[in-house]
Amino acid sequence: MEPKKRAIHMTEETARKWLHERGVEIEHIAELVYYLQEKYHTDLKMEDCLENVERVLAKREVQNAILTGIQLDILAEEGKLGEPLQSIIATDESLYGIDEILAFSIVNIYGSIGFTNYGYIDKQKPGILEKLNDKSTGKCNTFLDDLVGAIAAAASSRLAHRAANTE
Repeated sequence: MEPKKRAIHMTEETARKWLHERGVEIEHIAELVYYLQEKYHTDLKMEDCLENVERVLAKREVQNAILTGIQLDILAEEGKLGEPLQSIIATDESLYGIDEILAFSIVNIYGSIGFTNYGYIDKQKPGILEKLNDKSTGKCNTFLDDLVGAIAAAASSRLAHRAANTE
């Protein structure tokens, strides 16, 4: 395999591996998509949600956001960031919005519906998002929770766009 193709494959593989290592499975994200879309699609199946999550995860911009955010969470967890950034990320300070900005790079791929889906799921925090927001675990998921919500919002938007095109 030529170096560029190997790097592209390695990026997706690493992003998926890091999600798994941080306790996030593709099925968890698909459940969030289902949560967002079930009231709009009477015949929605989990397979549809999984397919859309897979398609979002296949995008290089998404993979780059995952790698960046998870690495920052890990560095904060290990106390390896300089102050005041270390404290800001480690405590998920409410006025620190860079984690959301990174998430917006994902939702922006599928248009304005992605932003509304993201805002809604970020406030509701269902499923895996509730677990990722649990500060008592000792894990720093300042970026990860927003990234997972953004992937779900983007996959929901993709699903909604596809459904609108078939109507």
